[in-house]
Formats: sequence, C-alpha cells, structure tokens
Amino acid sequence: MGDLSGDNYVGHGVPELVLELNGQTWTLDPSRPFVIGRDPQADVVINDSRVSWRHASIGWNGHSWVIDDQGSTNGTYSQGRRVNQAPVGPGSAIHLGNGTDGPRLNFSAARADVYSAPTAMAPGVGPGYAPPQAPPQQPPFQPPQQPPFQPPQQQPPFQPPQVPHQQSPGPGVPQRQPQGGGAPSPLGSRAEPTMIRNLTTRTTRIGRALDNELVVADLQVSRYHAEFRTTADGRYEIVDLGSHNGTYVNGQPIQRHLLRPEDIVGVGHSTFRLVGDRLEEFVDTGAVSFSSRRLTVKVKHGNGEKILLNNVSFGVPEKSLIGVIGPSGSGKSTLLRALTGYRPADEGDVLYDNRNLYKQFAELRQRIGLVPQDDILHAQLTVRTALRYAAKLRFPGDTEAAERNRRVEEVLGELKLDIHADKRITSLSGGQRKRVSVALELLTKPSLIFLDEPTSGLDPGMDRDVMQLLRGLADDGRTVLVVTHSVAELALCDRLLVMAPGGSVAYFGPPNEALEFFGYGTWADVFQAFETYRDHDWGGRWHGSMHYQKYAADIDAVAPQSVPVQPTQSRPPKPQSWGSQLWTLIRRYVSVIASDRGFIALMVILPAILGFVSTLIPSDFGLGPPKPPSRFNADSGTILLILAIGACFSGAANSVRELIKERVIYERERATGLSRSAYLMSKVIVLGLITGLQGIIICAIGFFPRDLPAEGLLAKNPTIEMTLVIMLLGFTSMMFGLVISSLVKTAEKTMPLLVLFAIVQVVFTGILFRLFSSPGVEQVAWLMPSRWAIAAEGTTVDLGRLMGPQDKSNPTATDPLWDHAASQWVFDSAVLLLLGVICGFIVVRLLRRHEPEVMRQS
Repeated sequence: MGDLSGDNYVGHGVPELVLELNGQTWTLDPSRPFVIGRDPQADVVINDSRVSWRHASIGWNGHSWVIDDQGSTNGTYSQGRRVNQAPVGPGSAIHLGNGTDGPRLNFSAARADVYSAPTAMAPGVGPGYAPPQAPPQQPPFQPPQQPPFQPPQQQPPFQPPQVPHQQSPGPGVPQRQPQGGGAPSPLGSRAEPTMIRNLTTRTTRIGRALDNELVVADLQVSRYHAEFRTTADGRYEIVDLGSHNGTYVNGQPIQRHLLRPEDIVGVGHSTFRLVGDRLEEFVDTGAVSFSSRRLTVKVKHGNGEKILLNNVSFGVPEKSLIGVIGPSGSGKSTLLRALTGYRPADEGDVLYDNRNLYKQFAELRQRIGLVPQDDILHAQLTVRTALRYAAKLRFPGDTEAAERNRRVEEVLGELKLDIHADKRITSLSGGQRKRVSVALELLTKPSLIFLDEPTSGLDPGMDRDVMQLLRGLADDGRTVLVVTHSVAELALCDRLLVMAPGGSVAYFGPPNEALEFFGYGTWADVFQAFETYRDHDWGGRWHGSMHYQKYAADIDAVAPQSVPVQPTQSRPPKPQSWGSQLWTLIRRYVSVIASDRGFIALMVILPAILGFVSTLIPSDFGLGPPKPPSRFNADSGTILLILAIGACFSGAANSVRELIKERVIYERERATGLSRSAYLMSKVIVLGLITGLQGIIICAIGFFPRDLPAEGLLAKNPTIEMTLVIMLLGFTSMMFGLVISSLVKTAEKTMPLLVLFAIVQVVFTGILFRLFSSPGVEQVAWLMPSRWAIAAEGTTVDLGRLMGPQDKSNPTATDPLWDHAASQWVFDSAVLLLLGVICGFIVVRLLRRHEPEVMRQS
C-alpha cells in the first residue's frame, strides 16, 4: 500500500521486509522504528479495542528485524505465545491483543510491486485499520413476562485461554517482566528510553537544579535529589540526598541501596534502569495502562462474610476515559477505594503500568489523582489561594514560590479557571467547583485520575460540561476513570464498566454496545432488571459472553499474585518537613477562619454571653475575714459552675465540627504525604489560641463585679490563677471536641454529642452533690475536665470553707480536691492538662481510620 522506506536498503545489506495487514502492505524502513497502535500518529493505525494506543514497534536491531511490545495491555503474540520481543522475517505472523483472533500481521520479503498507490479509506480510519471480526451476538437478557423469573439460558462456561511461558528475548536485551508481577518494568507503555547516558564518572547526581549531571525538570523532584555512585568493586549504588518526595527502588523508599541488574530506581515521574554502564531513563508522561485482576473485597457480616466486590477484572488502555455505572449497592465506591489503594482488595492485584499499586503505593501515589464526590478544597478561600496552599503542601520544600505559582497558573489556564481565580470557591457553580477540585489534582501532573460522582447534583448542562472536561483530560494524555450515576453522556467514554448487585462485573466494553448486550432500550430498564432479579448471576452471564472474550478474557487469564498486602517497609517520605507542613497548615487554617466573619463574631459573642450569665448571681467569693460556720456562701459554687460550663461548651463547640467537615480533604492530603501529627497540631495551636482568648473574655466579664480573695495560692492576684484554670478547661474541652469530631461519621451527629458532653460536665463538677467518698461515681468523675477545673478554682477561693460541708453527718468533711493549698492547685491543674494530652493521642489514633490502609503504619 505505501512505501515508508525512503531509500532502498538492499544495497546496504539490510533485507527489506514487507508488513501486510488485511490486504494493505508497508515496506519497513530499517533506519527507524515502525510504530503500530490505535494512536492516529502511529505508522499503522489499528482501530481495534484490543490494541493499545502504542501497542508495538518493529525495527532493525543491526542483526535482524524484531517486533517489540510497548507494554500493551492485551499483549503481542508469536505462534500463540505472548512475547515482549520476538524476531520477525518473511513468513512470520504476529497477533496483537489476542493470540487467536487478534489483528494478524504477516511479513514477507520485498517485491517490486509493493509500491502501489494508497487506496481510499473512510474518514477517521487510519492506514492499517483492521476492523475486528464481529463476535456472535450475546443473547439479549429476556425478562420474564410473568413470575417466577426464568434466568436466560446459560452459555457453556468460558474457558480462558492458557497463557504459556514467555519467550526469552535474545541475549543482551533487557527483559521486561510480564504483567502478572515480579520485578517492576520501568514504564510498560514505552519500550524505548527517554534518555540514555553512559556513566563515565564515579558520581552522577540527579535533581531539578541545572548544575546536576542529570537534570530532571519535574517539580516532584528536589533540587539535589539522589546520586548514582560507583563502588570499589565496580558496582553501582543509589544514594538519596535528603530528597523531600523520596528515592525508590522497586517501589520502596530507600536511603542507600546497592543496585542489582533488575532493580528499577524511581525519582519523581522518572524511572531509571542500569544496563551495564549505561543508565536508561523512562519518563511517565501519562501514556500508562491500568488494570485490575480478580479483585475481591469481603467484610464481616454476622457470623460469616459479605462480598462487596466479586472477582472484578478489567484492563484500561492508556489515554482513555472509563465510565463506571451501576445501581446502589453494586460496589462502585468499594471498587474505587480498592483501585486507589485506600482500601486494598482482600484478593487480586491492581496494576499501574504493570507495577503492583499496593506494594509500590509510596512511589505511585504521586502519579494518581483522586477527586472525591465532596469538594477537597476549603470553600472559604479564593481559587488561586486554595491552589497555592495545596501546591505548598505537595511540592518539595526546596521549590521556590515562583515555581509553585507558575504551575498553579498553568493549571488555571488549562482548565479555563483563570477568569475565576480570585473568586471564593463558595461563589462558583457546581461545575466550576468540580473543575477546581480537578485542578488541585493536576498540580502534580498525575497520569491516572479517578473521580467519584463528579456530576452528582449538577443539571444536565453542567453534567455535559464536566464529562467534556474529562474527555479532554484523556485526550491530553491521561487515563481517567469516573464513577457516575448519570448515563446521559456515556458516549464520551472509551469504555464502560457496569457493576451488578453483589459487586460483580455485568459488562465491560464500548458504551454503544452495552444496551444491546443487556437487551434493553434504556438504562432505566437495565437498572430495574438489576433490582428485580437481584439473585440472577449477572457476573456469570458476562463471563460466558463473547464480549468478555474480546474485552476482558486476556486480563482475567493471568493469575493475580493474591498475596496479603504488606505495609511499606519504611515510612514514605513527605514532600515537606514536619515544621514546614505545620506552618503551612497553620497559615491556611488562619486564612480560612479569617474569611468567615460569622465564625469570628460567634467566637467573641458566645463567651461574652456566657460570662454575662454568671453575673446574674449577685454574690462574691467571701472577701474579708472567714465567715462563721452558720453563714456559708453557697452561691460561690454556682458562680464557678456557670463559668466552668461556659468554658466547656465554648471550647468543645470550637472543635466539634473541625475534623468531620475536613475529613475528605484530610483523606486526600494524607495520601499525598501530609503528616498526621502536623495536621492535628495545626488544629490544636489555632483552636487553642482561640479558646484561650475566649477563656479570658469569660473570666474578664464573670470576675469583674466580684470580690475575690486578697491573694492567690501562687500569685498575688487570684484572677490570674482562676483565669488560667478556665483557659485550661477550655483547651481540654476543645480536645474532647476533636475526639467527638473524629468519631462521628456525619457532621449532624456532632451537636447532640456536644449537648450531651456539656450536660455531663454539669453533673460531675462536684457542686450539685457530693462526689468524694462515692465509690464508682467518684472514679467516673475523674474522667471529666469540669471536675478538675472546679477543684483547681476551689483551691484558690477555698471553696470548701465557702460552701460548707456536703456531708451533713460529718460537718468537717470537705472535698479533698478543694484543699486550700498550692500543691493541690498544681495537682488539679496538671490532671486537667493531662486529660487534654490524652485526648490528643486518641485523636491521632482515630485519624488513622481516615487514610489509605497501606499508609496506616506511618
């Protein structure tokens, strides 16, 4: 059909080779590789779904013609065996995508008549288009006309093809691992390295700075990231130079590692492989494959187990948009969490470009973006400010502000958000807010992006806008997987995954063939059938279909590793130091609070009202000589009770919603390297200062009209002691509020628990009834911050003398925690503070539940 050789190489001793596909022929050019795939820019374009974007290349290696698989999803086959590389020549035949009926490449010697004129082709069909053979139609699902339901006739069980052992490539050729596991390949979708460098010096330094021997222009890479060093015995080792995002060998973070021939070194979006004294670099530019193999998720249910995902397998070609739909309870959210590593499957593998995501999560997490259903940005901030804080947290600590800001502006321009950059996120429409969430993920240039219900709550116009945005992201060189309930724009997807009740796959393939597969005219009918016939084996129907053989059988045929996920061997590095993260988080939190004028007003008004309420009791604390036993001031305890409960309520109210309202943000940022303790400390510091200020306001109003003792136990002015105790009580109550916020699943549950907390504090102050010498009750009261706060206040004002004995049968018995002594004040205050510290440790442990399981050991 066409002549791609340029010159006739016969005179140079290179045997000419002709490629034939469906009656079309090409004469191969020995001077360059010949690319085959679905990419319109490929030399031979094959619009067959089993063929990857850039599936294989054919070239002259100096000795013979070879075909080299480019990390395709469905494989390249020679003589029915899947191969990474194989010699070809006259008489050879190669299948793509399937060893039996995949597109067949035939090779022959050159003839004089191969240079015929190109034939006309239909629009949109590139040279080499090989229309796939139409499989036998899947019998449509026939719903019963009358009960009981008779399931459709089952086809004979499909036997997946046996996958033989791979051919070994020729000597001296680096062998790429099969998709089933083993040592990771550098970058499955690129066989040719981006760069090749001979290591002629003893040290080769890698980094972003221009004075490195190997410059990597990637903001995920530190200025001076790592070094390849030659050892005394002639071997090589990789040494991390204190990088922020870490250096990885076979997906595991290392500080120093002696390299073996099969080791793969990861730095940012680049991976390196040593071949002798030659260093090969492979850059992840987005053309990556993604597949799940027999994913199964189980949870305990009663005395047995409930299956949430049942043997889910599918392969995603690079640069494609995948839609996931299904009725409620079909496991879509569970699947998304399994695919992203947030909740690894109990059985099966998730492969990112042939690399096990669960085992190499520490490295690959930076290449995966996740946009949850809820917004993952603080809505009170402007778009530009929110993205700049996110960039500060995600990029290395040595990244200059100008570099980060430049990347933010690039993303704003790419998603057409530059005109909204200075608007608050709360003022944007639903579709625009979703664009901002996507922009956040694009900062680090991920190759794979997951979205959970991005069109939920949007009108049809916004729905189309978001789906067109995702289509554009895929066309720009990313793989996008979207879970959605909307079926209006599914035609924009390259593949559609339909989940059935019980967590099994009911269909995977082109969207335009899905309704015909089910035998219905609308998706409403399909979902109704799912609900009506929940006990039908939808997964079995899919596995017995020709669509399964065409689109998923090859993925399912390779046995997964099916080994329990082990925690990362060492803690994954964080892009910022702990102190830098803490400072950024504090600044962001202050910005969020400062932008909420209603919250600021409430912070001042609430303690002022609580302090004012205490002034309604016109009593003092007994200034002057001691009163005779018959004239006790019972109101003094009531005054302290009101002030203490006010501090408890305001402190807990400040924090009771803080963690639950940011849970989605925390989950995502934790997956990208956020320090759990730095996040909590930012809350403690900012809220602690606010609560301390509120304690001062309460005491200033509550103590102003009172006559206080002439001197305190530790200071001449007793107001200082008493105010300090109220501030400590507010702080500890604030920590209890954080515990509540980390326990609940929805923000609506916080208010009842806040009221319950305040009421319990009233009961266990020791003012209303005697707590000391009450077995059981007294021990429970030890857990209440109000008990210790009233005790510390009581020591300052000698509350036992003012209120009199609480035990009528023993007039001399007073609460021992109220003893008028400096040591008792210190003890009561220390226990109050200790309760707050214990709450902090509890919150840290509870936060672990809201982060990827593979990170919970860090």
